[in-house]
Amino acid sequence: MKQKWTLKNTKILFNKPFFDLIFEAQKKHRKYFNPNKIQISTLLSIKTGACPEDCKYCPQSARYKTELKKNKLLELDKILKSAKYAKESGSTRFCMGAAWKHPNEKDIPYLEKIIKEIKKMGMETCMTLGTINNIQAKKLSKAGLDFYNHNLDTSSNFYKNIVTTRTYEERLNTLKIVRNAGMKICTGGIIGLGEKIQDRMELLMELSNLDIQPESVPINMLVKVPGTPMENNIDVDPFDFIRVIAATRIMLPKSYIRLSAGRNNMNDQTQAMCFMAGANSIFYGCKLLTAKNPKEINDLNLFKKLNLSPEYSKQNQKEKNKNSLKLFKLNKKQYYNAAI
Repeated sequence: MKQKWTLKNTKILFNKPFFDLIFEAQKKHRKYFNPNKIQISTLLSIKTGACPEDCKYCPQSARYKTELKKNKLLELDKILKSAKYAKESGSTRFCMGAAWKHPNEKDIPYLEKIIKEIKKMGMETCMTLGTINNIQAKKLSKAGLDFYNHNLDTSSNFYKNIVTTRTYEERLNTLKIVRNAGMKICTGGIIGLGEKIQDRMELLMELSNLDIQPESVPINMLVKVPGTPMENNIDVDPFDFIRVIAATRIMLPKSYIRLSAGRNNMNDQTQAMCFMAGANSIFYGCKLLTAKNPKEINDLNLFKKLNLSPEYSKQNQKEKNKNSLKLFKLNKKQYYNAAI
């Protein structure tokens, strides 16, 4: 039976001595995963900027004056070229984000086509498009979309300080729609929004107490972008971030936990501790939607130091030898920039 996480037992978990917490997280991680394998995804912005939402951390909001270059929906050939390079680099999942509050009906057929073409490559697919309705979710699922990303961001109590253009209940409802349509859920949060420790606890409680825990949980460290309301937020202490990763692993033992935004500001030691604490997925490539990400060569060197190797899904086992070889030969090839 799945454990019910309350504020009481979550506080006990968060207050454990640091090394005890890491040790418990390691045991959970090794029970369900190979600790020397890492799932690799690539994220591409297929529609950038001009978003009507007011998420205070996001440079894509039309409400803030940032230097972000706006782009309409990318052409199919550019998207497929990026997906091809991502696969050749070792990524097994291709994730696509569009800066929308919700997709228009006229865009759904094009999104279905994108999904089908990428699925032909043998890759998993994930999209984040904002709020979607039941009909849209069923169409995307039928086209072959494996995952749908819709982050909760923070606790329900703190959420109103971050976003006012949609409610927390709307986000939870979207996750239900996605699950009912047969897709897997990718949902997590952001650390460094100005939240309290209890908000972090309540976010993890919300995720862990879903009827079915999310298969993928991205944990982001705030990227402070000039022009956004959070550009001067206080930096997150690396040990506090690692503690969140460890708690996430314990509370969501079977989920893939992804180090997402903010990795570019983490040194190798912090990332290594996150992997030790139970993180087992990353976004690979020099860009995450609009944020900087570590260079490919830096990740390859880190993997080598830590003896980490890419994890392949069952349907991609035949690609393992070929792609693993290419992954460790891409020392100088900046595939992502070339593709875009």
